[in-house]
Amino acid sequence: MRKLFWLPAFALIVAGLFTAFRKPSLQAGLNISMADTVQFPGETHFRNIRQLTFGGDNAEAYFSYDGRYLVFQRTSAANGLPCDQIFVGRIPEPGKPFEYKMISSGKGRTTCGFFTKDGKHIIYASTHLGGDECPPVPDRSKYGNKYIWPLYNSYDIFMADLDGKIVKQLTSSAGYDAEPTLSPDGKKMVYTSVKDGDLELYVMDLKSGKEKRITHTPGYDGGAWFSPDGKKLIWRASRPKTEAELTEYKSLLSEGLVAPTNMEVWVSDTDGSNAKQITNLGQANWAPSFMPDSKRIIFASNHEYKRGFPFNMYTMNGDGSNLQKVSRDKGFDAFPMFSPDGRQIVFCSNRNNGGTRDTNIFIADWVD
Repeated sequence: MRKLFWLPAFALIVAGLFTAFRKPSLQAGLNISMADTVQFPGETHFRNIRQLTFGGDNAEAYFSYDGRYLVFQRTSAANGLPCDQIFVGRIPEPGKPFEYKMISSGKGRTTCGFFTKDGKHIIYASTHLGGDECPPVPDRSKYGNKYIWPLYNSYDIFMADLDGKIVKQLTSSAGYDAEPTLSPDGKKMVYTSVKDGDLELYVMDLKSGKEKRITHTPGYDGGAWFSPDGKKLIWRASRPKTEAELTEYKSLLSEGLVAPTNMEVWVSDTDGSNAKQITNLGQANWAPSFMPDSKRIIFASNHEYKRGFPFNMYTMNGDGSNLQKVSRDKGFDAFPMFSPDGRQIVFCSNRNNGGTRDTNIFIADWVD
């Protein structure tokens, strides 16, 4: 999920194309001259790119407010992680390994980790109150092999300290609550919930717990972020246009499912006013966030490819104009986030995975 919960299966759509298996070495990850590379020709915005993780599915890596740490989610069956758990690690100096530790309990499935302003806590969504095991994935054959996400009712949002102790439960509705991010001042949380019968966005004041629903249109609204100046929100949304599309959407939703294959990028003021769609590209346009100037936008999309992949990252102006392609991977690039000072970008990619299904975390200096 950008904030997906997490959109892991988009990566798997691409990753399923690969059949060979080879675990890349650290040296291979740092050598951009190899055929299986960390940087492709035309990626002129990236300089000093580094691969931080090697193996497993690593996604939704986001900076702490001071820019020194990353929080991310990780699945690795080989390491006893059958579904996503939340990890934190300090960004290493060049040439040093990225070391990280698990913050979530290891129970259930987790998603959407985000640092608090004080740097001492993490918020994330988890299903652990619904059971210790990973919740079952849907049988897509029952839906014509349509690509669908499960909306587990047991997802709620929690706050934990850096030792993994849960200090507060932030949501407790009977349905799906997930995809949280925080405002630049750390005081407000935007998240997605089905509590009112549809997948809508809510903004909560963390101190008081008071909240406001800010979207009201049938369809999926999720993966929302505040702009760096705190004045705007940006998110991904599906908007069923025909009666048949709306019927299908509601039918899937009643079963705790959503088909996120058609999404566009939306923006609004932080109170939900002046909402407008700013892309009209078709297919899946998601993981959007404002760039450091709070004017331009970066997002992931497969709109160039009717077969549904690759996914690459693009930038555009705040009104959707001046679309420019940033990444050139033939697989999956997504979840871009800029460091607080705007000098670095972190993203997740299938690149340099040795022909495996691995998705890894990459960090680079940003060249504007």
